[in-house]
Amino acid sequence: MTNRERALNILHYKPVDRLPAVHFGYWPELLSQWAEEGKIPSHIPEQWYDGGPADRELDNLIGWDFNWYHTVSPNNGLFPAFESRVLEVFADGTRRVMNGDGLIERVKPGVTSIPSEDGYTLRDRESFETLYRGKMQYSPERVDAAFFSAFNDTREKDVPIGLHLGSILGNIRNITSVVGMSYLMYDEDESLFADIVDTYAEMQYRCAEEVLKTGASFDFAHYWEDICFNNGPLIDPEKFEDLCAKHYRKRNELCRRYGIDIISLDCDGVTEKLLPVWFENGVNTMFPIEVGTWGDQFEPARKRFGRGMLGVGGMDKTAFRKDRAAVDREIDKMKRLSAMGGFIPCPDHRLMPGTKFELVQYYAEEIKKITP
Repeated sequence: MTNRERALNILHYKPVDRLPAVHFGYWPELLSQWAEEGKIPSHIPEQWYDGGPADRELDNLIGWDFNWYHTVSPNNGLFPAFESRVLEVFADGTRRVMNGDGLIERVKPGVTSIPSEDGYTLRDRESFETLYRGKMQYSPERVDAAFFSAFNDTREKDVPIGLHLGSILGNIRNITSVVGMSYLMYDEDESLFADIVDTYAEMQYRCAEEVLKTGASFDFAHYWEDICFNNGPLIDPEKFEDLCAKHYRKRNELCRRYGIDIISLDCDGVTEKLLPVWFENGVNTMFPIEVGTWGDQFEPARKRFGRGMLGVGGMDKTAFRKDRAAVDREIDKMKRLSAMGGFIPCPDHRLMPGTKFELVQYYAEEIKKITP
């Protein structure tokens, strides 16, 4: 069987010869670490990106079958983006930077985590109308019609490939910041925030529609959200439903009209309280099912929603920083979850610095021995 056949069969509850060994990429710092240790060629850290030639080269070195994150996308962000520029440089080398979303961040030298939010441009109705609304409109330049018209002939055949649908709220959070989003929703201008969400969502719907009209076919559709943290969602679930449910439903109905029946969503953190909105409006695949300090989230979701809830992920990647016994415990968990059907094991996010190359190789080898 091809890896594409394996993955699609599992998510449709059909038999397979074995599980595919699937991953979700790496922190750049880990690839630099492995290169310094002599585990991988020195060119990989500079050339790596999801699904690219260096990614496939690394798959072969480790034993992975493929990176799950094979998606293609129209330009469904702010267009044109803001010009990124440095606003201020401090004595310790920290830079105050405005990024392409108009968000102001503090970027500290040598720190590899997400930069801290320090301000935002989208503050009120005036800034939305003068600076942002025009960047949230659909235009034909957003969709490369020639690329998508030829997509079925040129796409990689061995792996499942998804259409990236953008997000309903995650991109808005990136633009407004968590603080700015919270003020707009609750204290300052609820109607403005709803207008922002609706405007952005309509543009992204049009992008997906125009891509699908070209005849390009996809194995799944995919959202990125990241609107939860270790204690739950960054937004009240009822407000989330009021603002976002209609847009998920509309976009997912479009996908199903074009034959896409696997619709996944990437959200880190504890997602339990938002799952009903996603599942009841057409999202049916959890990814990457982050484990964190709270434990497994897939089995409770399957018990709650039934066999219609699919999953890709759920393997606690921190085991790769420990020892073989810790990895074996994760493999045993993956065996149990895979036996439920409709589930593909995958590390629960990008592998981080401190990950041991040999343990990743061992995991990939053992996963391929499992027949669900």
